[in-house]
Amino acid sequence: MLYLRPGQVLNEPDDSGEDISVGDWPALYSALAEQAESKVLREFYAAGLPPASTPISEVPMLALDFETTGMDAEQGDIVSIGLVPMTMARIYNRDSCHWVVRPRAHLPGDSVVIHGITHSDVASSPDLNRYLQPLLSLMAGRVVVAHYRKMERNFLHHAMLQRLGEGIRFPIIDTMTLEAEITRLTFWQRLRGQKAPSLRLAEARKRYHLPFYHPHHAHTDALSCAELLQAQLITHYGPKTPVGDLWR
Repeated sequence: MLYLRPGQVLNEPDDSGEDISVGDWPALYSALAEQAESKVLREFYAAGLPPASTPISEVPMLALDFETTGMDAEQGDIVSIGLVPMTMARIYNRDSCHWVVRPRAHLPGDSVVIHGITHSDVASSPDLNRYLQPLLSLMAGRVVVAHYRKMERNFLHHAMLQRLGEGIRFPIIDTMTLEAEITRLTFWQRLRGQKAPSLRLAEARKRYHLPFYHPHHAHTDALSCAELLQAQLITHYGPKTPVGDLWR
């Protein structure tokens, strides 16, 4: 899960860096299934995606969260993974996964304080290679859900570049981006000096009267994100909303 430096304020999603825009994700998957050199990536892309016109109520999804060594995907690495399968109507927490992995980057003390995963924890854990097959199998055919897509997409992309020599591309329904659109101020509200509401996961959940969960645990944050998306969809969208209107 995204964490902030002391004094850092987050009111708008940051789409800089390697965030990407794709018009037709299923067509891209079809092309990448032919181009990928890695067997696990070929199988992942070959599973395809629902067409963009598919109602969100019919779309299988996977809430995903990473704890990491820091904020820089190029210099850092993943230290834990949380996965929660879901649909608009149901969360399959019984089928969820939580894995701690050994990063190939330095684990600084300030990140240990935030997520509580220690040097001894990662030293006794396997490399991400151990979980690439089950991770991609769970992601295959599902649309990923995350809060602040840049973190999950960029960190997985760079982690796979390190291990397989090729990265990964996949759409994400970003609950932060949805919340930014839902809570965007009008011109007159900004003119009157009204401040945009916080987009942090915990603050967004409060607006839907969802319970508080202790943050910075990959499984708990993935579950928190799944519940937030369901609340957003029920409150502001609807079961017939095309998935193409939601993924990025």
